[in-house]
Amino acid sequence: MHHKGKVSYLDSAERREELPPEEILDILPLKESDLLLDFGAGTGYFSIPAAKRTNGTVYALDNDDSMLDIIRSKALQEELTNIVPIQELSLPDHTIDAAIASLVLHEIDPLTPVLHHIQQVLKKDGYLICVELEPNGASHHKAPRVTSEQMEKAITAAGLRVIRKFYPTEKIYVLLAQK
Repeated sequence: MHHKGKVSYLDSAERREELPPEEILDILPLKESDLLLDFGAGTGYFSIPAAKRTNGTVYALDNDDSMLDIIRSKALQEELTNIVPIQELSLPDHTIDAAIASLVLHEIDPLTPVLHHIQQVLKKDGYLICVELEPNGASHHKAPRVTSEQMEKAITAAGLRVIRKFYPTEKIYVLLAQK
Protein backbone atom coordinates (compact mmCIF):
# COMPACT_ATOMS: atom_id res chain seq x y z
CA MET A 1 0.00 0.00 0.00
CA HIS A 2 2.01 2.96 -1.25
CA HIS A 3 -0.53 5.47 0.16
CA LYS A 4 -0.46 4.32 3.78
CA GLY A 5 0.10 7.81 5.26
CA LYS A 6 -2.50 9.41 2.99
CA VAL A 7 -5.04 6.66 3.73
CA SER A 8 -4.51 6.89 7.47
CA TYR A 9 -5.19 10.66 7.33
CA LEU A 10 -8.20 10.33 5.03
CA ASP A 11 -9.81 7.80 7.37
CA SER A 12 -8.56 9.29 10.65
CA ALA A 13 -10.70 9.87 13.72
CA GLU A 14 -9.29 13.42 13.85
CA ARG A 15 -10.58 14.20 10.35
CA ARG A 16 -13.94 12.61 11.16
CA GLU A 17 -14.22 14.75 14.31
CA GLU A 18 -13.20 17.95 12.48
CA LEU A 19 -15.30 17.34 9.41
CA PRO A 20 -18.02 14.70 9.89
CA PRO A 21 -19.11 13.69 6.38
CA GLU A 22 -22.70 13.22 7.53
CA GLU A 23 -22.90 16.86 8.67
CA ILE A 24 -21.56 18.11 5.34
CA LEU A 25 -24.04 15.90 3.48
CA ASP A 26 -26.83 17.32 5.67
CA ILE A 27 -26.58 20.63 3.80
CA LEU A 28 -27.80 18.92 0.63
CA PRO A 29 -31.54 18.45 0.10
CA LEU A 30 -30.99 14.84 -1.00
CA LYS A 31 -33.84 12.72 -2.28
CA GLU A 32 -33.94 8.94 -2.15
CA SER A 33 -33.30 8.56 -5.88
CA ASP A 34 -30.58 11.23 -6.30
CA LEU A 35 -27.42 10.53 -8.26
CA LEU A 36 -24.21 11.82 -6.71
CA LEU A 37 -20.65 12.34 -7.85
CA ASP A 38 -17.83 12.16 -5.30
CA PHE A 39 -15.07 13.93 -7.26
CA GLY A 40 -11.68 12.85 -5.91
CA ALA A 41 -13.33 10.19 -3.76
CA GLY A 42 -10.13 8.94 -2.13
CA THR A 43 -11.04 6.23 0.36
CA GLY A 44 -14.79 6.86 0.12
CA TYR A 45 -14.99 9.31 3.01
CA PHE A 46 -18.08 10.89 1.42
CA SER A 47 -19.06 8.09 -1.00
CA ILE A 48 -19.91 5.57 1.71
CA PRO A 49 -22.17 7.83 3.83
CA ALA A 50 -23.73 9.30 0.66
CA ALA A 51 -24.58 5.80 -0.62
CA LYS A 52 -26.37 5.11 2.66
CA ARG A 53 -28.61 8.17 2.07
CA THR A 54 -29.77 7.45 -1.43
CA ASN A 55 -30.86 4.50 -3.53
CA GLY A 56 -29.48 6.35 -6.54
CA THR A 57 -25.98 5.77 -7.83
CA VAL A 58 -22.97 7.34 -6.14
CA TYR A 59 -20.15 7.71 -8.65
CA ALA A 60 -16.87 7.57 -6.74
CA LEU A 61 -14.32 9.20 -9.03
CA ASP A 62 -10.62 8.92 -8.33
CA ASN A 63 -7.73 8.63 -10.77
CA ASP A 64 -5.89 6.28 -8.37
CA ASP A 65 -7.09 2.71 -8.80
CA SER A 66 -5.77 1.73 -5.35
CA MET A 67 -8.18 4.27 -3.81
CA LEU A 68 -11.02 2.80 -5.86
CA ASP A 69 -10.07 -0.66 -4.55
CA ILE A 70 -10.45 0.66 -1.00
CA ILE A 71 -13.89 2.03 -1.87
CA ARG A 72 -14.90 -1.28 -3.47
CA SER A 73 -13.81 -3.13 -0.35
CA LYS A 74 -15.67 -0.75 1.99
CA ALA A 75 -18.82 -0.91 -0.15
CA LEU A 76 -18.71 -4.71 -0.04
CA GLN A 77 -18.18 -4.67 3.72
CA GLU A 78 -21.10 -2.25 4.19
CA GLU A 79 -23.23 -4.19 1.67
CA LEU A 80 -23.67 -1.07 -0.49
CA THR A 81 -24.43 -1.86 -4.11
CA ASN A 82 -25.05 1.69 -5.35
CA ILE A 83 -21.44 2.89 -5.50
CA VAL A 84 -19.83 2.88 -8.94
CA PRO A 85 -16.07 3.55 -8.88
CA ILE A 86 -14.85 5.49 -11.94
CA GLN A 87 -11.48 6.91 -12.99
CA GLU A 88 -12.67 9.59 -15.42
CA LEU A 89 -15.43 12.18 -15.45
CA SER A 90 -17.22 10.71 -18.46
CA LEU A 91 -20.81 10.96 -17.24
CA PRO A 92 -23.52 12.31 -19.53
CA ASP A 93 -24.46 15.98 -19.18
CA HIS A 94 -27.30 16.91 -16.82
CA THR A 95 -27.40 13.56 -14.95
CA ILE A 96 -26.02 14.30 -11.48
CA ASP A 97 -28.09 15.83 -8.66
CA ALA A 98 -25.12 16.71 -6.44
CA ALA A 99 -21.33 16.62 -6.63
CA ILE A 100 -18.89 16.64 -3.72
CA ALA A 101 -15.27 17.71 -4.15
CA SER A 102 -13.37 17.44 -0.89
CA LEU A 103 -9.71 18.41 -0.59
CA VAL A 104 -9.03 17.78 -4.26
CA LEU A 105 -9.75 20.88 -6.36
CA HIS A 106 -6.60 22.68 -5.13
CA GLU A 107 -4.57 19.98 -6.94
CA ILE A 108 -6.13 20.69 -10.34
CA ASP A 109 -4.52 23.11 -12.75
CA PRO A 110 -6.16 24.57 -14.72
CA LEU A 111 -9.19 24.45 -12.44
CA THR A 112 -11.85 26.23 -14.51
CA PRO A 113 -12.27 23.54 -17.22
CA VAL A 114 -12.79 20.84 -14.57
CA LEU A 115 -15.33 22.97 -12.69
CA HIS A 116 -17.11 23.63 -15.98
CA HIS A 117 -17.20 19.88 -16.67
CA ILE A 118 -18.70 19.27 -13.20
CA GLN A 119 -21.25 22.00 -13.93
CA GLN A 120 -22.13 20.25 -17.21
CA VAL A 121 -22.88 16.89 -15.55
CA LEU A 122 -25.08 18.55 -12.91
CA LYS A 123 -28.80 18.66 -13.50
CA LYS A 124 -30.61 21.99 -13.54
CA ASP A 125 -30.52 23.25 -9.92
CA GLY A 126 -27.92 20.58 -9.05
CA TYR A 127 -25.47 21.21 -6.21
CA LEU A 128 -21.71 21.24 -5.74
CA ILE A 129 -20.13 21.01 -2.31
CA CYS A 130 -16.50 22.15 -2.29
CA VAL A 131 -14.44 21.43 0.83
CA GLU A 132 -10.93 22.89 0.90
CA LEU A 133 -8.17 24.10 3.21
CA GLU A 134 -7.83 27.86 3.54
CA PRO A 135 -4.16 28.78 3.07
CA ASN A 136 -2.59 30.76 5.85
CA GLY A 137 0.43 33.03 5.53
CA ALA A 138 2.59 31.00 7.89
CA SER A 139 1.82 27.70 6.18
CA HIS A 140 4.78 25.48 5.41
CA HIS A 141 2.71 23.18 3.20
CA LYS A 142 4.31 22.50 -0.13
CA ALA A 143 0.93 21.48 -1.50
CA PRO A 144 -0.96 24.10 -3.49
CA ARG A 145 -3.83 25.85 -1.75
CA VAL A 146 -6.70 27.95 -3.10
CA THR A 147 -8.29 30.66 -0.97
CA SER A 148 -12.04 30.56 -0.48
CA GLU A 149 -12.30 33.80 -2.47
CA GLN A 150 -10.32 32.36 -5.40
CA MET A 151 -12.38 29.16 -5.32
CA GLU A 152 -15.63 31.13 -5.21
CA LYS A 153 -14.53 33.09 -8.31
CA ALA A 154 -13.56 29.88 -10.14
CA ILE A 155 -16.88 28.21 -9.27
CA THR A 156 -18.80 31.28 -10.42
CA ALA A 157 -16.77 31.45 -13.65
CA ALA A 158 -17.79 27.83 -14.33
CA GLY A 159 -21.46 28.80 -14.31
CA LEU A 160 -22.47 27.95 -10.75
CA ARG A 161 -23.58 30.33 -8.01
CA VAL A 162 -22.27 30.02 -4.46
CA ILE A 163 -25.27 30.02 -2.14
CA ARG A 164 -23.54 29.23 1.15
CA LYS A 165 -20.07 29.55 2.60
CA PHE A 166 -18.97 28.42 6.04
CA TYR A 167 -15.97 27.31 8.05
CA PRO A 168 -16.51 24.06 9.99
CA THR A 169 -13.00 24.60 11.41
CA GLU A 170 -10.54 27.47 11.42
CA LYS A 171 -8.66 26.05 8.44
CA ILE A 172 -11.39 24.31 6.41
CA TYR A 173 -13.94 26.12 4.26
CA VAL A 174 -17.05 24.73 2.60
CA LEU A 175 -18.75 26.29 -0.41
CA LEU A 176 -22.19 25.14 -1.48
CA ALA A 177 -22.93 26.09 -5.07
CA GLN A 178 -25.97 25.53 -7.26
CA LYS A 179 -26.38 25.35 -11.02
